[in-house]
Amino acid sequence: MSGSLPWLTAWRIARRDLNARFRGLRLLLVCLFLGTGALAAIGTLTAAIERELDNRGQELLGGDLEVEVWQRDLNDEERTALAEYGDISSGTRLQAMATSGDNAAPVELKAVDGAWPLYGELTLADGRIAGAPVSGEAWLAQGAVDRLGIAVGDSFRIGRIELTAAGIIGNEPDRLSEGFQLGPTVIVAEGLPAKAGLLAPGSMYQSKYRVAFNGNDDPGTVRESLEERFPNAGFDLRTRDRASPGADRFVGRMGEFLALVGLAALVIAGIGIGGGVSSYLEARRNSIATLKVLGASSSDIARIYALQICAAALVGALAGLVVGILVTPALGAALEGLLPVESGFVFEPPALLLATAFGLLVALVFAATPILRARRFPAMALMRARVAPLARDRQALPWVLGGLLAIVLLVLATSRDPLLAGGFLVGAGVVLVVLTLLGRAIAGLAGKMPRPTSPLVRNALANLHRPGSSTGALVTALGFGLSAFVLLAAVQSSINGNIEQRVPQEAPDYFVLDIPRDRVDEFEALISAEQPEAAIRSVPALRGAILAYGPENAMTRVSELEEIPDGAWPLRGERGLTYSPTLPIGNSLVEGDWWSEDHTGEALVSVDEEFARAISLEIGDSLTVGLLGVERTAKVANLRRIDWESMGFNYVLVFSPNALEDAPHNLAATIELPEGASTGPLLRQMVSQFPSSSVIEIGQVLAEARTILGQVGIATFAAASVAVLAGLAVLIGAIAAARAARTYDTVVFRVLGASRKQVLLMQLAEYGLLALILAGVALALGSGLAWLVITQLFEFDWLPNWGEVLAVLGAGLAFVLIFALAGSLPLLRAKPAQALRAL
Repeated sequence: MSGSLPWLTAWRIARRDLNARFRGLRLLLVCLFLGTGALAAIGTLTAAIERELDNRGQELLGGDLEVEVWQRDLNDEERTALAEYGDISSGTRLQAMATSGDNAAPVELKAVDGAWPLYGELTLADGRIAGAPVSGEAWLAQGAVDRLGIAVGDSFRIGRIELTAAGIIGNEPDRLSEGFQLGPTVIVAEGLPAKAGLLAPGSMYQSKYRVAFNGNDDPGTVRESLEERFPNAGFDLRTRDRASPGADRFVGRMGEFLALVGLAALVIAGIGIGGGVSSYLEARRNSIATLKVLGASSSDIARIYALQICAAALVGALAGLVVGILVTPALGAALEGLLPVESGFVFEPPALLLATAFGLLVALVFAATPILRARRFPAMALMRARVAPLARDRQALPWVLGGLLAIVLLVLATSRDPLLAGGFLVGAGVVLVVLTLLGRAIAGLAGKMPRPTSPLVRNALANLHRPGSSTGALVTALGFGLSAFVLLAAVQSSINGNIEQRVPQEAPDYFVLDIPRDRVDEFEALISAEQPEAAIRSVPALRGAILAYGPENAMTRVSELEEIPDGAWPLRGERGLTYSPTLPIGNSLVEGDWWSEDHTGEALVSVDEEFARAISLEIGDSLTVGLLGVERTAKVANLRRIDWESMGFNYVLVFSPNALEDAPHNLAATIELPEGASTGPLLRQMVSQFPSSSVIEIGQVLAEARTILGQVGIATFAAASVAVLAGLAVLIGAIAAARAARTYDTVVFRVLGASRKQVLLMQLAEYGLLALILAGVALALGSGLAWLVITQLFEFDWLPNWGEVLAVLGAGLAFVLIFALAGSLPLLRAKPAQALRAL
């Protein structure tokens, strides 16, 4: 042959040589299928949720703009300012108690006016489209109906008012923006809370105003205008672009995690691709030699086999895309109720193109080296490759580096958090380098060890360091594969630990809100009479917004900040405030001194150490809060460390009593009952004696939290399972690739008189040694990655079940050994004469 083959001719040769069922390239197909499918499903689901949040922002928020303020209504000037932008819908949100006969249920009371909802529709369970209920009626969530033991048309009471259950809520358009529920929803007419006696001075309630713009006003501009006009009003403003910030953050964090898991699956799959391509080209050794003898150039060889690899890669990637689209509805169903997800199949071209690009780039990076290595050697070298392994081809380096650079740029360009994504890429590179060096170290150490007396162990050690050994590939494959096992087990068990271990053990049985200050003794006497062993803790409960902080003569106004500092979440909107003469239970001083119980001097405040560090607040600085429209300034006296896991009363800011006790407020209390105590009589007594107080059952709240965390766990389990499947594929591929090279060894051993049992024991010893060494490495790598995911990405506690983790790792080790032995069985059936002639 002269010159290079035309691409069309190269494709004809490649197509004839390519098996219709891709025999020899199935590992490549499986690895790309898993990695691309995972990224396609993750990208499609995330994009679909984000589009729903964007497109339904008005409906989810209930308006173009929402103004929320605690413990007061808007004044005339504030309402007039909102009316300038469009139509207004006002309402009130608070916790309340609903009763019917002997049944009582804590509910989330949602009072709305006749204009509600400004966007979307309220659908009742019977199919009716409704708005605000008329006076004397209510729409109830199914949970409230069940707890009260009533049906549609029956009556029940809230506070001093008797209501009729006029319908059961089917779909509440602005449910997602209302946030985490502390009880089932009951929707009533706007004036009911005041008539029921629930809005006494100091009561914990929210006034919410939604605005539907008349013109084309930009929500962000309107928000900034209102913040400048009313800087100290304590407004919590949200726009349709950020209808549910919590959902946005969750989708962002979850999407980032799932995307990284998908990339991890692709990286693991890439190792399998490299091994699969090497094994495939090794099997095509005679074909490549024949083509070279007939005059094919190195570039012709590269074209022919690159076309085969590309064809297989495209088929695997396209199959992954199809499956990614098909599984999206199932993933959406798992997150139903937690996030807005389109029903049915979703087609997101950008997400699918991105998944395809990642898949093909990974295939390029890991397949380039074996393809280019095979093309550079003469026919005789290829004929002798079994006993004289081919050296590496440095010309593959530009292709590999170019592919890696493209992957890095694509990851950084499409990531929400480039720093996190960059850290992942660096970590993956470091792990790959560590495993590569470890493979070399194991081979070197095996070569320097004293020769064991047992011939089986001696041959097993020799297999680790002999020329052409697959130790490096096996170490990399086993390291990544077993690490995926540990990662999945540690993440899943830690999420389960957060659900089961911490919260239920330390939470009180009830939170009670809006206990009148002058009746706290009566309240405690009531609880003690019903449950003498109950533990009661009551604290003053107020709401206020931080307006300014810093040195007294150079305070920073929160309204003038362009961006809230990381970790300074208490600066957003209003927060709970309290005062105490003593250090609260569950808190510990880390700097400064607590004030005396009879302190009457300058107003003082104690600040959470993490928050103080986030805003560079020091002892002696000042802090100003807005409380019911009045500014109050206090001096920072000390910093505290808070035990947030106690689920008791934990306040970022605790003031000296003389700073806040003159403000209108009520008390809140926690009640811890002895194990097995009956709660029904106590609940009825509290509702009867304190109708304006609200009781929150922690058991119901924890059940809701378990449901949400369970949904998160399902999503993480599904995503991490893909990485594990990719790891399994890589393990299988690495062992299968090594098996091809072992045929010659096995035949020689059999000719020299080795029995089948001895050959199998040699295989078992070799893989057993590698697996034991890598088990420790995988435990460290997988646990480290899981710790980062749990503590840094999800911000959960690190609570893995080490028994489960070790059991899963043990299962992975058993899988490796079983498959290694199973893969060795065909070697025993190889006929010596035929195998030796093939060399």
